[in-house]
Amino acid sequence: MHDPAGRQRLRLWLIAGTGEGPRLASQLLERGWRLEVSVVSEAASLAYRAHRRQRLLVGALAGSEAIRQRLAAAALEGQPYAAVVDASHPFASQISHQLTAALQQKAQPLLLRLVRPLLSSPADRLLVNLKALAHHRLAGQRLLLAIGARQLAEAVALSPGALHHARLLPNPEALQRAMAAGIAPQRLAPLRPGGSGEAALLAALLRRWRIDAILCRQSGGITETLWRQLAASQGCELLLLQRPTDPAGMTGLAEAELLAQLEQLRGQLLAQLPGA
Repeated sequence: MHDPAGRQRLRLWLIAGTGEGPRLASQLLERGWRLEVSVVSEAASLAYRAHRRQRLLVGALAGSEAIRQRLAAAALEGQPYAAVVDASHPFASQISHQLTAALQQKAQPLLLRLVRPLLSSPADRLLVNLKALAHHRLAGQRLLLAIGARQLAEAVALSPGALHHARLLPNPEALQRAMAAGIAPQRLAPLRPGGSGEAALLAALLRRWRIDAILCRQSGGITETLWRQLAASQGCELLLLQRPTDPAGMTGLAEAELLAQLEQLRGQLLAQLPGA
């Protein structure tokens, strides 16, 4: 049965990656939403199953003005977004700030932020930012950097005397950045995250490289959990880059809370349909 025209309003814009994004998209589709999902790369888009009510948009967001233009175009087409869901990586703070700036006006769609739970341990060593790495005594230590390729050069410069290793994505840009940072090829692990053998492979690398300390991000979710487990099992010190705070005015919700709020919104929209 064809949906009434009014059901076009059950439309969401989801900005996500390969972490919670695919699972969240599936749950929203099951609840009757139409989705446009923004991912950064073609590789990330492969994590999403095909669905007639889902459209994938590949490429980085082009700033607040471009976001406002997309929202305006959707409204002019008679298919406005009921809400925008920011499920981007916790450290992709630029995206969150752009979305907040673009959706400040009252006439704009509801903006919701998916917040990953914070993991904690009494032994945590948090770094408020990357510059705090300079205050740790790492000279002579075998340090594994698991913070993404963009910050490798800065991390290497802030930890002189350490023997640097890096886990990074297997793409040319990441490898070029690692080489430019001065990390030798034999101390690089270009691996795609996920997979049943990831933990065993990383544990083997930690042993082979005799890693003393791991620097990763307080991102929450499966990635941080994995590094915590590996550090504990292999006897490595774990240094965590503290998660940045979300922009003021952004509503941050755990997954269950976010789904509940969207379900309430969906009910309100359906109640407004003719004949409801």
